[in-house]
Amino acid sequence: MSGLVSSLNQAVRALQAQSRGVETAGRNLANVNNADYARQRVVFGDRGTVLTPQGAQSLGIEAKAVQQLRDALLDRQLSREVARTADLEAEDSAYAKTQAALGESIDRTQSADDVAASGQGLSAVLTEFFNAFQAFSARPTDLGERQNLVQRADMLAERFRATDTRLEQVQNDIGGQITDDVADANDLLATIADLNGQIGRFEITAPGSAVDLRDRRQAAIEKLAAKIGAETRANASEPGQIDVFVRDSSGSPIVLVDRATVPASLSYTGTQVLAGSAPVSLSGGSVSGLFSARDGAIQTLRDRIDAFAAQLAASVNRAYNPTGSTGDFFVIGASGSAGTLALASGVTPSSLKASDGGAPGDNTLALAVSALANKKFSTAGGDLLDGTFSQFYSGVVSDFGRAASGVRGRLSDQNGIEDIVRQQRQSVSGVSLDEEMTDLMQYQRAFQASSRVISIVDDMLNTVVNGLIR
Repeated sequence: MSGLVSSLNQAVRALQAQSRGVETAGRNLANVNNADYARQRVVFGDRGTVLTPQGAQSLGIEAKAVQQLRDALLDRQLSREVARTADLEAEDSAYAKTQAALGESIDRTQSADDVAASGQGLSAVLTEFFNAFQAFSARPTDLGERQNLVQRADMLAERFRATDTRLEQVQNDIGGQITDDVADANDLLATIADLNGQIGRFEITAPGSAVDLRDRRQAAIEKLAAKIGAETRANASEPGQIDVFVRDSSGSPIVLVDRATVPASLSYTGTQVLAGSAPVSLSGGSVSGLFSARDGAIQTLRDRIDAFAAQLAASVNRAYNPTGSTGDFFVIGASGSAGTLALASGVTPSSLKASDGGAPGDNTLALAVSALANKKFSTAGGDLLDGTFSQFYSGVVSDFGRAASGVRGRLSDQNGIEDIVRQQRQSVSGVSLDEEMTDLMQYQRAFQASSRVISIVDDMLNTVVNGLIR
């Protein structure tokens, strides 16, 4: 009798264990398209053995735990690759916005001559300006040529100002994006700390059991890596807890999350990111890419356009006003910024000078200015640029295009690397429909078999009990 009851208890426990397997397989199948989900597996084990008059007897099987299939090394590696990808994506996006602000068509195959002939942006307006001076030198008394020249000159100065303003706006927008990303990073730090706390409470007596919370924490860690390239490590004193940190300029870690607390939050000063009061050395994430774009190639582009504008104003003024006493053609601020370039207030169609006091029809000054189109400047000779105006600007645009194309090429390679790492993790943590369906069928058959055992034992008990009564 005791043997039948014991068998019945074992079958019931087996039924419960297989039911847990069916439940877990169903959860895996439900999350097959959830990128943040790690496959779960039921760990079965024996409940133990007892000594009976008939000898040692098993207490049956049970579902001891639900195990999450994760590889911590792959998780950390993927976080690093996510940070690198986000870095390049942010930089590439910033360069695309800059190209639109610049008003030039740029691609990785474009040469300097292509830029000059593109008919867009500063290059086209500069060509029209010198062509207008050439036409004015041929017909210095023609009112139409005078009006056209003033109009082209004003358009050139306005294009310089507009280009500088747009580039400044791009940099300001990048600063605003950095502010938003740092705020998002702080929210993610708080989320990770909260999840650490919840995991710690749930896993006091069952380490590794808070699988859903661990999924959410890993997803938050990868989102944080995409913002600031933060790193993680296992907490030294509490298993299952994750520390999040960044590094300072010397490479020393600055802890942002310590178990369930955030000892150092992030802030943005306008020029750098601080963790608490310590400057952060960013090695990845969108914030790093935005800094690289704003303070790197975009600032270099603005500086070179400033030099272009300053050299243009100085050269035209020297040619147009050689004595320095009859009025300049352009004015520019003391900073030499392209955003301050303007047509001198005294320059009108009626006041244009073709010569400096020469006879009617004298076009000496007009010819001198138009000749600047082909003049080669040299920084070795004290100029602000090398080559002609057209060559210099074409080089400026081409250099920026090469920088943008280089980032785009690296981003393409990085996307491939990230995909490889994702596939590696997917092979460990991802849900396979075929595998889960096979497991589901096994659990179902085991459940049916346990049910059959219960039914048979029940029939045997009924026979024994009824037989004894009779």
